[in-house]
Parts: sequence; structure tokens; C-alpha cells
Amino acid sequence: MRKLDLVLFDYGTGNLHSLAKALSLGGHDVRVEDDPARISGADALILPGVGAFGAAAARLAPRRAWLRDALRDGFPCLGICLGMQLLFEASEEGRGEGLGVLPGRVRRLHAARLPQMGWNSVDTIEDPLFAGVEDLVAYYANSFVAETDTTAVIGWTAYETDRFAAAVRAGRTVGVQFHPEKSGGPGLRVIDNFLREVAT
Repeated sequence: MRKLDLVLFDYGTGNLHSLAKALSLGGHDVRVEDDPARISGADALILPGVGAFGAAAARLAPRRAWLRDALRDGFPCLGICLGMQLLFEASEEGRGEGLGVLPGRVRRLHAARLPQMGWNSVDTIEDPLFAGVEDLVAYYANSFVAETDTTAVIGWTAYETDRFAAAVRAGRTVGVQFHPEKSGGPGLRVIDNFLREVAT
């Protein structure tokens, strides 16, 4: 696989070290940027799973339409946890608009104990993101989940009695509700699969 130039978007709210480390394992360059418009010349954008929807949406707002069009035109993007939720239209968690690359909204988990923090299995469908990954058990840390058209869903999971999308795809944009960088070997394989798809 060729060396990639990756932009990791910084919402200004958390530590991105573990994700940056996972992304750079294959020798790729990882640039942390606070303006998503700086993807010019990069191979892919990563929206991390750190922060709250309202604050992150506000950071994306000045470039929302431009970035949405770029993703719809095929610029690769991986959204993780909150980053996946930002791919949708809006969230109960906070004000502001998501990118609207995927149809649907983000809602609170229907569960007695929140947030969900721990390991859950992922029921996947055939997709390049899960190539070579069997019996995926991934790490989650979330109180909100996406409700979307089931045709966009490439993986499902459940917490208590609530079944929800664990992974979604719209062209070259994919999102995962779990944290692959904290999910051991299988999670790192998911990241590697995304990067291999970008490299082709």
C-alpha cells in the first residue's frame, strides 16, 4: 500500500493521540487540522470520536456545504463515534447541523444505563471495511446512536434492548459507532481496510 496523507480533524475537545497512532501504523502521514478545508492535497479525512455534537458541528459549520459536497463527490472519509454521527443531518445531543452525507438523525440510546462503555459484538454485512475480520467485538463509549435508512447500514449492534447501526457507508464515506483504535487487532484491521480502500 502506498503512503497516505491523512487529515485528522480536531474539534478542539480531546486527546487524539491513540487514533493518530493507529492511523500512522502503516507509515502514513497524519496531519491534525482544526479546519476541514485543509484536506486539499490529502488522501482522506478522519472525523474522530471525541467531543459533543453541538460543539463539533459548530467547528464544521463554516465549511459544512463545501465538505458535504467533497464527500458526496467521492473524497474518502472515516467517521468514528461522534465522527460517524456528524455524517448525519442533526442530533438530539446538541444544536447545529451535521454534514447530511447520510440521511437520518442521531438520537439518545434507549437504555437504562448511559453511557454505554464497553465491548459489543458487531453483526456485519459483506463490505470491504470488514475484509478479513471475523466475529468482530468492538469497544463503544456512547450515549447517542444514528437512525438511518437501513440500506446505508453495513453493521449492527445492540446495547440492552436497543439495536442500532454500528457501521454505515455512503460511497467512499464510512462511519463506525465503535472505536476501532481501541478495539485491538480486529479494530486496527478495520482502519487498515479503510486505508487500503483509499489507496486504490
